[in-house]
Amino acid sequence: MNYIYVMKIGIVVPIHNEEAYLERFLKSLERQTLQPDCIILVDDNSTDSSNDIIADFTAKHDHIKSIRIQSHPEHVPGAKVIHAFYKGHQFLPNDMDLVGKFDADLELPRDYFLKVSELFQNDPKLGMAGGNLFIPSGENWIYENISEKTKLRGPIKLYRNKCFEDIGGLKKSIGWDTVDGYLAEFYDWKIKTIPDLKVKHLKPTGKGYTKSDAALQGQAFKKMRYGFVLSFIALGKLAIKKKSISFFFKGLIGYFKTKSDFLVTKEEGKYIRKYRWVKIRSKFA
Repeated sequence: MNYIYVMKIGIVVPIHNEEAYLERFLKSLERQTLQPDCIILVDDNSTDSSNDIIADFTAKHDHIKSIRIQSHPEHVPGAKVIHAFYKGHQFLPNDMDLVGKFDADLELPRDYFLKVSELFQNDPKLGMAGGNLFIPSGENWIYENISEKTKLRGPIKLYRNKCFEDIGGLKKSIGWDTVDGYLAEFYDWKIKTIPDLKVKHLKPTGKGYTKSDAALQGQAFKKMRYGFVLSFIALGKLAIKKKSISFFFKGLIGYFKTKSDFLVTKEEGKYIRKYRWVKIRSKFA
């Protein structure tokens, strides 16, 4: 009889005032056909009933654990959530094959972890994988069209542990879920999105963002070593999507104010710039 190895999965869920969505998310975890081996819920300074909901679920499940942390109450895209992630990540067992950071405003399909883990089992060079996010539109659910369907989204991705180590983990900055993909490919890992694995995103991306986030986006492009021209183009695209010219100029201010606190090495940055130019040119080919 052939022995089938079931990959061990550990996820961390940063939570800040998610009472409107948290129970629905946790129930979708309960229904999974393949349960993660360890789930760490990180209550990051919540002032609503999130902690009560967390306590109820941890009392019923041995593999779900929780911690509470006190970070700055201000919403800082990228940095705040990754800070919370690492507070929880330290409690994951060392033998996890797959690790992930999941948001608390999701509803996962029943076979989410089963289907994603099967991809990893079938391809030892697969470093990152996940499904796609869909947002409510009336009575329907439509694709959250803030990026291409082939781009693996931060709230629902799993990492092979070795890939996670190679890329240096998750960066405490806005844009962390973009730079991790670049670095995975730089270190010869494959990335896979399952288009028909639909995850309901109960709170669309950017709902809680502030005007200062434009400056943070400009900082992120600088830290990823995009260079001025690529940053100019990227900020322009975002401004058009947001229908905000002020977003563009605030992003440029953020870019120029940022010093040399880079997220990637010079070699990694060179690869990222080459990758971005190839993508841009392909659209005009």
